[in-house]
Amino acid sequence: MRNENLKMMILAALFAAITAICAQITLNIPPVPFTLQTLAVTLAAMILGSRYGSISMIVYVLIGAFGAPVFAGFKGGFQYLFDKTGGYLFGFILAAFVIGFIMERGPVTLAKAIFANVIGLLIIYAAGVTQLKIVLAVDWIQALQFGMLPFLIPDAIKLVTATILGVMIRKRLVSAGLLATHGSLTKKYQM
Repeated sequence: MRNENLKMMILAALFAAITAICAQITLNIPPVPFTLQTLAVTLAAMILGSRYGSISMIVYVLIGAFGAPVFAGFKGGFQYLFDKTGGYLFGFILAAFVIGFIMERGPVTLAKAIFANVIGLLIIYAAGVTQLKIVLAVDWIQALQFGMLPFLIPDAIKLVTATILGVMIRKRLVSAGLLATHGSLTKKYQM
């Protein structure tokens, strides 16, 4: 059991690093540029489950909060958590937990994965847009216009990509005996 937890913590750290890398990959597609962070969040949750998926996002946020330049645009520092886009970071943690929780219940299906990822994306938007509204002191319409509407199409593409990849990877890991259906590694896999 202890080795299994260690393996899952290593995978959580790996997904924190993947999220940091994805935060720096900016795609300039009009009307606004966007990163691949949400892709990493959803993949971490779908593959690692609720506990370790959310731990991976907590690690990512803490590393950035302590000053490492892992947030989008190579930013870092505690103050970044409380600026106009910091709410999305908090949303990553809750979204990873909820997506993982849904995925841990019953068999993995494409429909369930789509549902889980849509709910997760809505959680990220809710946290991000709320903080954006508060920090910028704008009304809800403006907050949605700045913090959600420009990202709907790119996020839909990322959601579909993450769903397909996540289901494929998770099913292969489970069938190979490397990942239990509840999201933790089985004893067959020795790291």
